Order: sequence, then structure tokens, then C-alpha cells
Amino acid sequence: MMELFIAPDGAVTAIYAETIDLETLGKPAISRASHVEPDESGHWFAQIVNGPNLGPFAKRSEALTAEIKWLTENRLLGQP
Repeated sequence: MMELFIAPDGAVTAIYAETIDLETLGKPAISRASHVEPDESGHWFAQIVNGPNLGPFAKRSEALTAEIKWLTENRLLGQP
């Protein structure tokens, strides 16, 4: 599921997914907000750009879930 956050000025923000063609909403401006990477022991971390390092997680899917949750709560919902 892809959630779109629409500001009063009409700007749309989302965590990138290929669920819809974002160009239908205008010209997208895409920037990296995080990286999900394993360490040398096989534990997974979600490294948020200009934010915390989440983890360790046993599974990549757990790191991805934590990454989306953090970005949604702190970058998308936290925006004016």
C-alpha cells in the first residue's frame, strides 16, 4: 500500500513505491531518505538520512517495516 500525504498547497509527499505512476500528479522530485543494509554478521539496519540508525533486525523485512514506520511518523506526518 502506498500512502499519499497532501499538503494544503497541493504538494504530495510519499514513500516511493511503484504502486502508481507519480508523474500523473506532476513532476516528481525523488530523494533518498534511508538505506537498508546488512552488517558483517547478517543483521539488518535501516539507516535514516539525517536521522537514527534503526536495528539490528534479524530479517530484512523487519528493517524495511521499521524504516517505513519511522519515515511515516517522523518525516511525513511530522511535516506542516
